[in-house]
Amino acid sequence: MHQVEEIKNYFLDLQDRICSKLEQSDGGSSFITDEWQREQGGGGRTRVISNGAVIEKGGVNFSHVFGDSMPASATAHRPELAGRNFQAMGVSLVVHPSNPFVPTSHMNVRFFIAEKEGHDPVWWFGGGFDLTPYYGFEEDCIAWHQNAKNACEPLGDEAYDKYKKWCDEYFYIKHRNEARGIGGLFFDDLNTPNFETAFKFTQSVGDHYTKGIIPIFEKRKNTPFTEKHKAFQKIRRGRYVEFNLVYDRGTLFGLQTGGRTESILMSLPSDVGWEYDHQVEQGSEEEKLINYYLKPRDWV
Repeated sequence: MHQVEEIKNYFLDLQDRICSKLEQSDGGSSFITDEWQREQGGGGRTRVISNGAVIEKGGVNFSHVFGDSMPASATAHRPELAGRNFQAMGVSLVVHPSNPFVPTSHMNVRFFIAEKEGHDPVWWFGGGFDLTPYYGFEEDCIAWHQNAKNACEPLGDEAYDKYKKWCDEYFYIKHRNEARGIGGLFFDDLNTPNFETAFKFTQSVGDHYTKGIIPIFEKRKNTPFTEKHKAFQKIRRGRYVEFNLVYDRGTLFGLQTGGRTESILMSLPSDVGWEYDHQVEQGSEEEKLINYYLKPRDWV
């Protein structure tokens, strides 16, 4: 497929642009770059920022891996991929701010192609972005979802409703019976109506991440906080870890394909906590997060 190099160039440029904008908003630290190769084929460019003025830990990862056979996590989802060689590439990021009033954010965009001699290639795009606040602000939720709706313009208005719902359902911690955050967009297996439109939509999602998160960074990064706020942030980060290690398909795919563990697990926060049978105080801001903000709703 001749467009593979075009997609790769876009992903590398997207990684550069996102890192630059996050550094500007942080104002205290820069990303370090770690280029790596894997024995099974391919490699990547991991960028990590730690102990910044705003960002406690953040990673923006580009990877391009390939192999002769598909892992179980993929063939279980798409049995027609068995016996095909594959390429998978994309940009994946998670940013954990130090201030509890600044939400954690996640974004990824990816492309996958599986080929077999004598058969048409099987390809698709996937990705999305979502927001995980620790303390809720109505205006931030509305702005985040309006930006998500704007990102869907290449596919039309119906795409936002579809991919917003998919995001709410995907980022759900079943064993806790609660959402991970306030959602955003999630899409996968996208190869319609044609390559050009699917790629344009994927680019739009990637480009809209910083349009959504940077204004929230700027608005909340200097908000005063207490040790109580930090303690609750750690508890909620624990939920984030549970989701990524138990349910996230990207994590499972990376580990099952022999991916680079440090890059796959860069999404985990550096300071996290679990408290036995943790309960929030009735009527508190912490209780409002769980019982109001973490309930799927129409923000726009």
